[in-house]
Amino acid sequence: MDIITLTNSHFLHILQLASSALPVGAYSYSEGLETLVEHGTITNQVTLQRWLEAELRYGAIRLEAAVMLRASQAVTRGDIERLCYWNSWLSAARETQELRNSSWQMGRSLMQLLGKIQPQILPLVNAVGNPSNYAIAFGMAAAHWQIHPQAALLAYLHSWATNLMTAGVKLIPLGQTAGQEILLELQPLITHATVEIMSLADDDMACCSWGLSLASMQHETQYTRLFRS
Repeated sequence: MDIITLTNSHFLHILQLASSALPVGAYSYSEGLETLVEHGTITNQVTLQRWLEAELRYGAIRLEAAVMLRASQAVTRGDIERLCYWNSWLSAARETQELRNSSWQMGRSLMQLLGKIQPQILPLVNAVGNPSNYAIAFGMAAAHWQIHPQAALLAYLHSWATNLMTAGVKLIPLGQTAGQEILLELQPLITHATVEIMSLADDDMACCSWGLSLASMQHETQYTRLFRS
């Protein structure tokens, strides 16, 4: 992995973009964890960590992160056509309505936020239009704030892991210390996944996420739910 040199401004932008306080509604989604906990597939700290590790190695989050990287690169090059292409591509790659809707809702929220706090990005927001996936909006923000692609990937994956860790802590339930231990244990894998995604060719963009898809589809009809998906 390359050594990343960041200015204070770049570092603060990364923290803001990856923060759980970012008002995009990420806290309301569990990405199938709620189903898996109810079915007894995930019952403790060990099984939650194993699920997150499997997703980082083989799951749909790798596609999201790869598209986020391509969105950032397209914005940097001023290639709006390519940016819109990857937005449509990621929408088509979603395997369930719940996962697609969550990505669209978070993308719309981030686009609206960017338009308000960074008005100069509005032409780009309007060019992409609605619906916009969250990974696309994240990549646009990363490019606008000139965040190093590798740093943006690390932030994106860490933000995803933090959100699902928080969901797991609530659902299983687990203590806050257990959640932080999981995040610490995931750091080497997040770093490794970032290196792989950085070198991933377009034709090699694939994932094995049937477990996530089945959990998501069953979540739609779950009798009681704390999360939207």
